[in-house]
Amino acid sequence: MKKNTYTIPLALVFCLFFLWAISSNLLPTMIRQLMKTCELNTFEASFTETAYWLAYFIFPIPIAMFMKRYSYKAGIIFGLVLAAIGGLLFFPAAILKEYWAYLCIFFIIATGMCFLETAANPYVTVLGAPETAPRRLNLAQSFNGLGAFIAAMFLSKLILSGTHYTRETLPVDYPGGWQAYIQLETDAMKLPYLILAILLIAIAVVFIFSKLPKIGDEGETASSDKMTSSGKTKEGSQKEKLIDFGVLKHSHLRWGVIAQFFYNGGQTAINSLFLVYCCTYAGLPEDTATTFFGLYMLAFLLGRWIGTGLMVKFRPQDMLLVYALMNILLCGAVMIWGGMIGLYAMLAISFLCL
Repeated sequence: MKKNTYTIPLALVFCLFFLWAISSNLLPTMIRQLMKTCELNTFEASFTETAYWLAYFIFPIPIAMFMKRYSYKAGIIFGLVLAAIGGLLFFPAAILKEYWAYLCIFFIIATGMCFLETAANPYVTVLGAPETAPRRLNLAQSFNGLGAFIAAMFLSKLILSGTHYTRETLPVDYPGGWQAYIQLETDAMKLPYLILAILLIAIAVVFIFSKLPKIGDEGETASSDKMTSSGKTKEGSQKEKLIDFGVLKHSHLRWGVIAQFFYNGGQTAINSLFLVYCCTYAGLPEDTATTFFGLYMLAFLLGRWIGTGLMVKFRPQDMLLVYALMNILLCGAVMIWGGMIGLYAMLAISFLCL
């Protein structure tokens, strides 16, 4: 594709960053909500995150093989539809009211989102000059921050009611008793995921009728014939690998993967229990906690945008070092002081999660 035709494909890919951010950043709210509806403790509820991110551990390589064999566009459409199906499954799950059912749903949604993430990052890097790829990727991640902010500030308020009763603390005059309360809290989870499913289906339709550039040799099977310089095919003598693990020989890539592992682990750990921290250790009511969660994601969004601008003047690797050191100090503040000081430190951590 020519340079002036990159705008529409990039806009579509940026939508994917927005969508999977909504999906993953509803999880902290769901942890808090499932503690009510399924009567879970914090440890049990945290398996919500495990079920979701387990898909990211299992499927990226098979998905990459699928996309290289068929196309990245086909993978994106399949992922959008699969995630939408997962969102709609909240309706039968609200009838079943079993924790394992929700874990299965999160796994399905995450698998769909895995298709999107596997395709989106390569697209961002090829839709433009190679030297500006880090800035494009960080700009795309700012749309991820926008989705995270919307999920935290607005969709979370559709789910959390502000009340957290147990069987022992439920008022004796509560209309309909315990079952009515549980049903009310369970039904509150359906609307945000219905909205997400509608968005996913709508974007899938747009992708179906959109033209996207090919990435490398996508769409070619491993056994497809390749012509050598002498005019002979390489079939039978050398089969192309769908996944080339030889790239791990590059030290920069290896260290990048290691850094990404710890970055995602730390970010997920803080995100997933942010609302639990607000309510349990900072003593905030749920409605105030969701507002702070929105501010937490707003800090993430602003940090992305400001970081993208700073990359014009500073080397990305230098910024990474400075941000990492500052986050280490802020994590220490959370551990030492806790309470509201720890909460504000986590807001700063979110801002520095470039």
